[in-house]
Amino acid sequence: MTTRPVLSVFSLNGEKTSETTLPSVMTAPMRPDIVQFVHTNMNKNHRQAFAVSIYAGKQVSASSWGTGRAVARIPRVGGGGTSRSGQGAFGNMCRGGRMFAPTKTWRKWHRKINTTQKRYAVASALAASAVPALVMARGHKIDDVPEIPLVIDNSIESTKKTSAAKDILASLGALEDVDKAANSKQIRAGKGKMRNRRYTLRKGPLIIYSNNDGVEQAFRNLPGVELCNVSRLNLLQLAPGGHMGRFCIWSQAALEALDTIYSSSTKTVPKPVMTNADLARIINSDEIQSVLNPTKSNRPVYLKKRNPIKSLDALEALDPYAAAARKSETLAQEQRSANKAKLLAAKRSAIKAKKQYKKQGKEFYDSISKQGDVCATGFNL
Repeated sequence: MTTRPVLSVFSLNGEKTSETTLPSVMTAPMRPDIVQFVHTNMNKNHRQAFAVSIYAGKQVSASSWGTGRAVARIPRVGGGGTSRSGQGAFGNMCRGGRMFAPTKTWRKWHRKINTTQKRYAVASALAASAVPALVMARGHKIDDVPEIPLVIDNSIESTKKTSAAKDILASLGALEDVDKAANSKQIRAGKGKMRNRRYTLRKGPLIIYSNNDGVEQAFRNLPGVELCNVSRLNLLQLAPGGHMGRFCIWSQAALEALDTIYSSSTKTVPKPVMTNADLARIINSDEIQSVLNPTKSNRPVYLKKRNPIKSLDALEALDPYAAAARKSETLAQEQRSANKAKLLAAKRSAIKAKKQYKKQGKEFYDSISKQGDVCATGFNL
């Protein structure tokens, strides 16, 4: 939120000529949630109704075959002599059938919005347009702009030539934002290019005036530049896409008219819920700290609860007999582990000793199993 009490008024040549007070609406609380909500609903109020034809997918004579023919009961095209006869019809699952839940023109297209919410959103958008950080975060090129919000004397309202309008923007450092919008022009992706919205374009500055003495004709042909009368401020222009921080160029009469529009007798400026939103500063202030209880010390220290399933000491405190049984079981397991090594060594030594005489046994077996030739010395016994 800007804290400037006065704003500079610049001439068409970019020179400071006078000063004017900051409107009170520029100090309104910024609520992006309200701006987003109101913008979403307002953006639905210029939609045109559309629907599919009530006859689409139903321009054929079809009736169900009923049960008993081992086919689905979907309506089927009658007749014969063509592949179309016997095919399913009407259903959304059928080829050439209607869509599911055909769209109707009596859908709820438009949305009603609370008047107070709309006024709150416009006030928040105006306050955000006075914060350079939010304007730059929205993508506007304002590096050469002398001051935000930018106020020009009333002679801008009598500008009638676009060439003069470009010179004015160049002298104020705002032409870079217009060039940014012009360079962003490209063909839209999708079918919108065939529906009279062929090109997309980024948003440039918003010219806000009080009296149209030719300013509309001068600025309206610049790419990305939009114009608005101060008595008809539109949230769709002040926060395009629901994002606050539009780069606004004010005429002096338009800026001074804001105090008349937002006065106690007409539209009231929203008040913030908290005057100071710096919670750390509030909590650490002397007024708050003086009434707080002193810091508690010597608090009892509670040990972390131990699991008796994992901790033997915790189990011993609960059940000494179970702890003793677990200890003896652990000791026996350790002894078994130690004896296991000895048993394995004895078995392996016995197997090794047995293998030592295995070769001799095989040789002996082969010698005694050998059969001699009984006819080697004839049949003399």
